[in-house]
Formats: sequence, structure tokens, C-alpha cells
Amino acid sequence: MSRVLIVGAGLTGSLCACLLRRELQVKVHIEVWDKARGAGGRMSTSRPPDPSSHSADLGAQYITATAAYTRSHHSLYSELLSAGILQPLHGLIEGLRQRDDTKDYVTPLGTCSVVKHFLSESGADLFFERHVTGLFRRGASWEVQRKQGDSEMFDAVVLTMPVPQILQLQGDLGHFLSAEQQHQLHQVVYSSRFAIALFFPPDAILSVPWVAKYVTDNSCIRYVAVDSRKRNADTPGLGPSLVVHTSVPFGMEHLEWDKEDIQPIILKELHKLLPGLPQPISIKCQKWRYSQVLTSVPGCPGHMTVLDQPLLVCGGDAFSHSNFDGCVESALSMLSVLKASLTAAP
Repeated sequence: MSRVLIVGAGLTGSLCACLLRRELQVKVHIEVWDKARGAGGRMSTSRPPDPSSHSADLGAQYITATAAYTRSHHSLYSELLSAGILQPLHGLIEGLRQRDDTKDYVTPLGTCSVVKHFLSESGADLFFERHVTGLFRRGASWEVQRKQGDSEMFDAVVLTMPVPQILQLQGDLGHFLSAEQQHQLHQVVYSSRFAIALFFPPDAILSVPWVAKYVTDNSCIRYVAVDSRKRNADTPGLGPSLVVHTSVPFGMEHLEWDKEDIQPIILKELHKLLPGLPQPISIKCQKWRYSQVLTSVPGCPGHMTVLDQPLLVCGGDAFSHSNFDGCVESALSMLSVLKASLTAAP
């Protein structure tokens, strides 16, 4: 049985694990590691300290599917819709540039529910707070080193974390990357931003006519959503949640600032936009150093094979494009490489 490690429990990694399990069944042992304390990556859902409030999506907000991807990824959309994980978005998103050939979907249980669904389907052994620091080739296997100092051996390794984190890995990765591959990886550019979630008590009323709004006349704030309402998740007895995303220029300018210093700046601007905002029970601030891919690997190949035997492959939205379907495209691309490598292995 081949041992496969997928580094990164975000959308690309979880879907890759799920598809690999469905293709190879019991012929493969799959582990998924993530340095965070939970699954989701940039499709993360934060729960409030006080359970009397709704959860909030601090990363991805909704899924937009073009007609072409609705057809080509039909089975995945049907699976998620049938399971109730996706629902059509019904509320008004003010300032959203809607196209006739697109459909927007929300996740009633939060965007993390998509990732958790695929991880559950994968049957993979899932480990959190495992921070990979190095990769070392040992004959027909990879020795994967962790920050804690110990290491494990795998027959194939899939890297789905942001490209700058891939390039920081110690060991033999740099020896096997060609000059062209290194150049391509160094060309990848991400946007950065901050996000804040405000959790309110059950009696709080957010008197706005929209479920979300794109802001165009504020240098700090770009997007605001009544997250519980946007997700069709308004549950009696639970307080609403509000999510704020900063603009990319603001995120880049303040990228090295501490969250504790950024939070009051964002809240001040928020109260200018929504002067009658109730007092929240709690607030959570998130820094997204790698928010969305602005410049992907040329040609959007879906993956990059670093070494065929033992297999080392990189994937994620940096190798396609930065949305749900981009991650799906990358996962499908890596699946074909994994199948070819693992079924050919002696």
C-alpha cells in the first residue's frame, strides 16, 4: 500500500485526498497534514467564544460558478447541493457585478463545511499542528520533516500550501526544481488583506437592506457582509455575525502590522459606514498574508511535478486560478499525476 502525504487541509488538498480515495480505494494510505489547528485554509469558518452567536466566514465568502464550470464540474456541484452543503445565494450583494452565465452559491454551515465534507469522504488520517519544514529524498521515498523535529517516510508527497511557503522548505526540494520551475514559482504573486468578524448577541438587529456589500469609497474597507444572513443561516436564538474585509492596498500597506494594532483602525472605519452598529459580544481579526493569487504559474497547468519517482508534486490555486473551480482544476490535475505514478509503482 502506497503512503501518500498531502500537505495542506484547504480545498485543493481535501478534494485531492477525496478523489484519490475514490479512484484507488484501499490501495493507498492517505495522510493530510496542516500547520493550523483546524481544516479549511482560506475557506475557514470561525466560531465565536460565546455560543449564542452565529459563526462567520473570515476567508472565502461565496462560490461563483460559470456556465462552463457548472458543466465540467457538474458532479461535484451536484454532490454538494444534494448534501445541503451548497445552496443558491438569494440575498442582495450590493455592488456585485453579476454576469448572466454565472451562479452564486453559499454554504449554510460555513465555507469550511465544503472542505470537511471532502476530508470525510477521503478517509484520510488527518493531523493538525503539523508544520512541514523539510523534504529529503531517501531512495524511493520522501522523508518529511516537521517543525517539532521528528520526521516520517512517504512514497509520494503533494504540496498545496502557498508557493512562498513551498519555496521556504529545507532539504532536497531546491535540488530537483529546474531553473525554469524556480523562476515560475518566484513569479507567483498574492494579494494580502485583513478580515474581522463581529459576533453579536441574540437581540442585536443589523438594519441593512443587503446581505453583503462591496465598498468603493473607503481606503480601508472593501467588503462587508451580514454573514449569517448571507449564508441563509439565521437561526432563532442566535445573534448575527458581521464580516469585514479590507481592501488589498490597505492589506499590503499594513501587512507587517500586528492584528491588535489593525483592529481598531478597521472598526473606526466600519462605524463610519454603519454608524448605528450594535455592540458585539466578541471580535476576531485575521491576517491573510496569502489572500488571493494575482499572478499564477504561467499557463495555469494545475500542478507542477518536481520529481516523478518518488513523486513530489505541487498544486493549489497558484497553479490555476484563485477560486473554487481553480482549486478543483488543480486537484483534478494532481489526481491524474498521482494515479499514473502510484499505479505504475512496483
